[in-house]
This record gives sequence, C-alpha cells and structure tokens, in this order.
Amino acid sequence: MADAAVFDTRFLVALFYSPSPDVARRLKREYVRARHRLVSVVTLHEFYRLTLENKGRDVARLRNQAILRDFTPVDVDADLAVRGAELRHGHGFSLADSIIAATAIREGCPIVSDDPHFGEIEGLKTRWIS
Repeated sequence: MADAAVFDTRFLVALFYSPSPDVARRLKREYVRARHRLVSVVTLHEFYRLTLENKGRDVARLRNQAILRDFTPVDVDADLAVRGAELRHGHGFSLADSIIAATAIREGCPIVSDDPHFGEIEGLKTRWIS
C-alpha cells in the first residue's frame, strides 16, 4: 500500500514517553510521511499494558483513544497468525514482534521502528526512527 506504514510499539513508546525535542521532530516526520498509519492490535495491547502499568488506567484509556483516532488498527486473523508463526520459527522473535512484522509484510508497507532485529527479515521494509 503506497503512502502507508505499520508503526511498531517502540514508535508509540518514543512518541508518548521521549522527553527529547529532536526525537519528537523525527517521529512527527515519520508520522506525517505515512498517510495511512497502521498499527497491529498486538501493538495496541503492548502499549496499553505498558501505559497501564506506568501511568494508570485513565492515562492508558486516553492514549488508546488518541492512537485509535490517528491510526488504523489491523486485526490478527488466521493468515497473520500463520505468517507470524513462520517468522517466529525462523528468527526466534517474540510473538508480538512476529505478528507486527507479518502485518507489515502482508500490507506491503514498511515498519516504522528502531528495533534492529526487524532488519533480519527478508522482504520486510523498515524505516528507522533512531
């Protein structure tokens, strides 16, 4: 999908938690660059859990609403489950990262992250935020 990107959990963590104005500028560029911003429901889960643990339920709910306003969630279906399992088997990734990577591959768009292990996957386009 042209002008689209899948945004990783680490992007959202940096977006909401980084105190650096330089990082904020780089993240904003990547955000604007993608007209179609996709986020796996696995990313929503990871980020909500992290925010719940660190900031509490009210903040987690507010941030989740903001993400759902600006990003299109991609559900995990049988196809993504199998693709993710193949990636996990071949690379030893976590369940979450394997599903997020499979989402980007299936959607035909890059993944926006600073997680270096995504670079190990043949056919996965990446745009780094660091």
